[in-house]
Amino acid sequence: MQTSALPDLAHTDTTTMHWLATAAAMAAVVAAAGLLQPDASASASTAPHRTTAQHGAAPVAAPDPARAAFPLECGGAGHTVAKEAPGDLDGDGRPETVAVVHCAAGSGTPPSGVYVLTQGSGAAPRIVATLVDPVQKMSVGDFAVRDGVVSATLLGYSSASVPSCCPDEQEKVTWEWQNGAFVRSSQSQDPAGAGV
Repeated sequence: MQTSALPDLAHTDTTTMHWLATAAAMAAVVAAAGLLQPDASASASTAPHRTTAQHGAAPVAAPDPARAAFPLECGGAGHTVAKEAPGDLDGDGRPETVAVVHCAAGSGTPPSGVYVLTQGSGAAPRIVATLVDPVQKMSVGDFAVRDGVVSATLLGYSSASVPSCCPDEQEKVTWEWQNGAFVRSSQSQDPAGAGV
């Protein structure tokens, strides 16, 4: 048997103490990784929406509709941001926010406005487009922003005799930024929700 030319290294022998120290170190790494995970209880609507600006710049927060001033006539009732979704609608690398807003009401179906918000660095969010004006007396059902396209189901009334609780007309619509403006496309639906 040939002996090794290297000196005997006592620290290369594994003992129970070495295994316990290794296990403790691994447990500490796993615990630290768990602490650095995102908060699973935070919902998408309450967390600030962020996207990465072009050219690798730092993430930019989407405008917060709670900080915007909306042109609603609500008396003393105030308004409610019923739905919101961020997205880069004009392709400039900065996110906009689309917000569905209506007056706070105890009953009935108050008409909604659909607004596009933008925000300059350090400035308050401002409305750059009104996609649905509350004077149209529409409310909004399904709503989404995907790949730069805003889609919604608009609910309305065939006549003034239809109760405000129960819109009897609907229209699926989309808006897309084209040549410096939002272009609306629609697909009419049958009354009373047929075709959904």
